[in-house]
Amino acid sequence: MPKQAKPLSPSEVSNSRGRSKPYILADGGGLFLLVQPNGSRWWRFRYSRPGTGKRNMIAFGTFPEVSLKRAREKRDDARRMIADGVDPGMKRKAESEAGADSFAAIAHEWMEQTEGKRVATTNETIRTRVEADLLPWLGNRPIAEIKAPELLATLRRVEARRALIVAKRLRQVAGQIFRYAVATGRAERDPSGDLRGALKSPGADRHHAALTTPAEVGALMRPIADYQGHFVTRCALQLSPLLFVRPGELRQARWDEIDLEAGQWNIPAARMKMRHAHIVPLSKQAVAILRELWPLTGFGIAAKPG
Repeated sequence: MPKQAKPLSPSEVSNSRGRSKPYILADGGGLFLLVQPNGSRWWRFRYSRPGTGKRNMIAFGTFPEVSLKRAREKRDDARRMIADGVDPGMKRKAESEAGADSFAAIAHEWMEQTEGKRVATTNETIRTRVEADLLPWLGNRPIAEIKAPELLATLRRVEARRALIVAKRLRQVAGQIFRYAVATGRAERDPSGDLRGALKSPGADRHHAALTTPAEVGALMRPIADYQGHFVTRCALQLSPLLFVRPGELRQARWDEIDLEAGQWNIPAARMKMRHAHIVPLSKQAVAILRELWPLTGFGIAAKPG
């Protein structure tokens, strides 16, 4: 495969045309577009099989049905499988042999059907966990035949590496996959419900310190007020206990979302974990901090304090 200095651009892909002989456009990481003389364009991924090092190639569909972005996602998924010792070609073959009623087929169908309800980072986390921790053991099994003990044994493997929170969340994801199978007529029931209380509690063997009295909270607020570091960091520390939002949401706050006159911060659905818009009331103290911060970070945004 010829080397390419930079990844493909969307225009390079869409403007590709057939020539007298087939040719390829490489995107990097093993992904390339095979352009046939008749103009058809096929995504291909070339890789070395885990364990043997033998070269193999799998198809990712045709353009424009599969976009450049989606082809890259498929490539990245395949590369993660290889890093985990899973051959993506063999995995696909096993899923094909298992048929449309396999756990893997239904899991992928559920992820594609519901991905619009979640932010991209959450979708990526779910896909990575499912493919790394559920599919290697449950993927080619007919979903209607999977019982609670088999699901528990799979989750116990996650517990064994002390990823207790991941195990709990995988049980929840597995339950959603099973319920989707029930709703589409390919399973009778969701066995994940039988596992309530069967997994270790993430907080069972460790203690997280908590501030539970006004005196303890005051002991924290005084050092924040005396903080002499970067001014923006100081404002963020002062705002955090006034707004009760996730650190990432506070860090990504935009001035055009904030109405200081009305005392509201309107976080759009696209930036919320559950894809629902969220209104954060701003106290007088929070408004005062934001008014002081605006001259440094506002850069002329229309939401300038009056």
